[in-house]
Amino acid sequence: MARLGRGMGGAVLDMGAPAASGGAVAGRRPPRVHRAWLVAAVTFLVLLASAAFRSSLGVLLVPIEDDLGWTRTQTSFAVSLNLVVYGLAAPFAAALLERVGVRRTAVGALLLIAAGCLGTTVMTAPWQLSALWGVVIGIATGSVALVFGAIVANRWFVARRGLVVGILGAAWATGQLVFLPLLAVLVDAFGWRAASLAVALVCAALLPVVATVLRDRPEDVGLLPYGGAVEETTSGDAPASARAAVVHAVTVLRAALWTRSFLLLGGTFFICGWTTNGIISSHFVPAAHDHGMQATTAAGLLAVVGVFDIVGTIGSGWLTDRVDPRLLLAVYYGLRGLALLAVPALLGPSVEPPLLVVVALFGLDWVATVPPTVVLCRSAFGPERGGIVFGWVFAAHMVGAGVAAAVSGALRTASGDYTSAWLLAGVLAVSAAAASMALPRSDRGQVSAPSS
Repeated sequence: MARLGRGMGGAVLDMGAPAASGGAVAGRRPPRVHRAWLVAAVTFLVLLASAAFRSSLGVLLVPIEDDLGWTRTQTSFAVSLNLVVYGLAAPFAAALLERVGVRRTAVGALLLIAAGCLGTTVMTAPWQLSALWGVVIGIATGSVALVFGAIVANRWFVARRGLVVGILGAAWATGQLVFLPLLAVLVDAFGWRAASLAVALVCAALLPVVATVLRDRPEDVGLLPYGGAVEETTSGDAPASARAAVVHAVTVLRAALWTRSFLLLGGTFFICGWTTNGIISSHFVPAAHDHGMQATTAAGLLAVVGVFDIVGTIGSGWLTDRVDPRLLLAVYYGLRGLALLAVPALLGPSVEPPLLVVVALFGLDWVATVPPTVVLCRSAFGPERGGIVFGWVFAAHMVGAGVAAAVSGALRTASGDYTSAWLLAGVLAVSAAAASMALPRSDRGQVSAPSS
């Protein structure tokens, strides 16, 4: 008799399927919808929402400053702290997920985000913004970042795994940009506190969906992974302890830290974070506001970045299999640098065609640097350590973003505009382009293609 499970609306779904198509046991008729796709859909929503919430302070900076009388340096410190905490959580997120579980981690993260957003509505001092948005929301969103989606895809999918990883990666990358126009509309109509309340309500709405659909592994509900066979299932055993996983991550860092490959990969990704999350996500809307542009218009431009990011990320993955990853990184960073150097001359009260070209360039290479960087990490450090090394390289990315958020805010406070911040970011991006060609050559033939 087929195993029955309850869907989100209370309807009974047949969750059984033949082994060849990722079901529970051979002989059962295929399900209408394998639960793996429901899990992937909810994971997509969690990643989309957490990325959006983490970056939403970009449209709240000016209203908070105007309302509470705080300086750009004070609010930028909260953004900087958020980015650093978020990035440093990345290498340890896998240990948390293995020890606590996917569902409990997602529920806990959503609760923390909701609590942090609610807390901001009654804050009265800058240190409270740093504590709530910088630490609480930084930890919460760092717990459900890229590694969260990768673990879900690896556990629940054998067939179409590569497709699912790409879709979940796009959710993480674009969520922070697509939600910004909606939040900007709320801020204009009802004030910044209404936007914070809206974020908390969305988190609360996601909680029952996550609790109902997400499970740590398909075998927890008597299923095989989608497209998996019996012999391909995992035992579901967690590591001996979270401490052991953390120690291993630190051991890998110590071994890689002073190698040429790690210093160049970490350094260029530090600059990547500086020139994306650090200055564009955090300061583009306030900088456009300085030039007389409406916040909703500026946030709409960031949404355009998100649209082009999807094209750029997929295209970069395709190119990475065919072109020297070092050359790709050099081109991406070089074009980004030229775009950043042009921003001070192009920002104004209205959107002109040259600014749209720059915004499109930002989108095309926003996350395009990730596929070649992942390949270079694996090529330099091997398949066993390459993933952990990339976790540390990603941490460098977010630390760079955090430093950039603080430095850019300080430059704006000192000079009265963002010109020096844009020029500094542009020069750094050009230097990253040059450094990319100094990386050791990747042997792409040794890197296996993702499952699909």
